[in-house]
Amino acid sequence: MSHPPSPSRKRWGRAALVAAALGAPLLAAVAGGSTPATGAEPSNPTLDLTAPERVVVQTYGGDIYSDLGFRLEVTGAPLEIWTQRAADYQSVPTAVAKLPLGDVALPEQVRVGELRRFLRMRIVDLDNPDATPVVRRRSSCLSESTRISPDSQFKNSYPETCFYNPFALGAVQGVPEGWAASVFGSESRLRFKPGTYELSVTITKGYADALGMTADQRTATTELVIEDSDDCRGCRDRGANPRLTPNRTEPDADGGIDSLEDLPPGTPTPDLRSLPAFGIQVNRKGTQLKFAANVWNGGNSPLVVDGFRRDGEDVMDAYQYFLDEDGNQVAYRPVGTMVWHPAPTHNHWHFTDFATYELLNADKTRAVRSGKESFCLANTDAVDLTGDGAAWEAYEEDLGSVCGGYETRSIREVLSAGWGDTYAQFRAGQSFPIKNLADGVYYVRVLANPDGTLVETDTTNNESLRKVRIYTDRNGVRQVKVAPVGIITDDPWGSFRTR
Repeated sequence: MSHPPSPSRKRWGRAALVAAALGAPLLAAVAGGSTPATGAEPSNPTLDLTAPERVVVQTYGGDIYSDLGFRLEVTGAPLEIWTQRAADYQSVPTAVAKLPLGDVALPEQVRVGELRRFLRMRIVDLDNPDATPVVRRRSSCLSESTRISPDSQFKNSYPETCFYNPFALGAVQGVPEGWAASVFGSESRLRFKPGTYELSVTITKGYADALGMTADQRTATTELVIEDSDDCRGCRDRGANPRLTPNRTEPDADGGIDSLEDLPPGTPTPDLRSLPAFGIQVNRKGTQLKFAANVWNGGNSPLVVDGFRRDGEDVMDAYQYFLDEDGNQVAYRPVGTMVWHPAPTHNHWHFTDFATYELLNADKTRAVRSGKESFCLANTDAVDLTGDGAAWEAYEEDLGSVCGGYETRSIREVLSAGWGDTYAQFRAGQSFPIKNLADGVYYVRVLANPDGTLVETDTTNNESLRKVRIYTDRNGVRQVKVAPVGIITDDPWGSFRTR
């Protein structure tokens, strides 16, 4: 049963943000958010709760793993909230919004690091009009922020998530000007049977009044379709996908950067390199050669790729950003696309122009190409932290990767300097079909930046080859023998040892 969208639903974005997209190709960094023009009077931020018109989600064991697309958009000035308590733990925490026009007290808190009873949710069962609406209140944390304007500050100056500890004494959460934060986090924690619902979310009165939100700004509504899916977390019927629109404006399609020579002199750059494949084994049926692979960044700058969702599509336009030595944005260029990857071992957004895997014949011509052609960039392994610009605390740095859920409309994926991204054998696409291949010598080829789309320091070190021999043993079972790399060898589970 389908239902027309409610006329009160808000659409993502604003005319001002659309106009902001029509800027110069090179975007100057804005350190610390938007600064008022000389002589301009400071003002408090404008806050607006937004949601997509329709969201389709699947349950997994009765739970919904989605933030449902609800975002708190912040424009005009940053939103910063401090929560503190006395060191003797004899009183409840207090929360204060630190605004340009002065501090504003927020409602009474219970725990440091969350906003108590921040949201009011009203759920109406559209399949059963006689059912009583369900009303719930829930606490929240402003997290997982993304830019909604390309001329806002490049980095998020606030923590990406909230950390809870019963003995915490102080916490800071916030949203930079020109950014939007999730109000649910990665999980909405809803438990409803499959069906179609109207979900209205409202910032509760005490917070809305303190933050200067109007009745329209504090409420957003979506049509929520819940489907039963017990066997695949996050899987979706592509034919049932809602029409999702972008939640931020993207930069000019002509970024003005085609090569290293176009960058300002001395701009740090990433340098993608491939490690030899490892953990190589044949599956039990003898039909697939499974492997793990790692592409890492040996440059002196993080690889930063932002995605902007296309209107009504499961595709994002991707842009590579370039930073100066202080981490400020100095340039960008379009570098392909990101796509939603629905496989059970992925269920997030992948960048499509990062690496390819091939199984080569003994003469190094292609025998088979892996079906895996997209990646979510993330720091999984510290490969070389002794290099110039290597990030020693990559998991804590501001430019953290967010692979995102289906409702995400803009995203940032990052591979820090000195770090690599490993995809293990159990991931979908990490194998070659060998059922029709003859026994013999082959090479597992891992190639970073295969189409030269990304701008990097050196493209001559993007390839790695790992020699293997596929054979059939006396029992008719297909096996593989993997050549060592120097004095290093590894077993099929990827455990390295020195010969």
